[in-house]
Amino acid sequence: MAKVQITLTRSLIGRTEKQRATAAALGLRKIRQTVEKTDNEATRGMIEVVKHMVDVKEIQG
Repeated sequence: MAKVQITLTRSLIGRTEKQRATAAALGLRKIRQTVEKTDNEATRGMIEVVKHMVDVKEIQG
């Protein structure tokens, strides 16, 4: 199953509550923190909400 590697590249300061909650749900708390998630519709939807603050790489797994 494919995975995605998500890295927080921008600060959460000054962001909306929805964007902060989405980053927290992805497991991102600090800048340059990286998490791996399965590539599915729910994860892609969360990435879409914070796409301007994260860097996403697809990983074959």
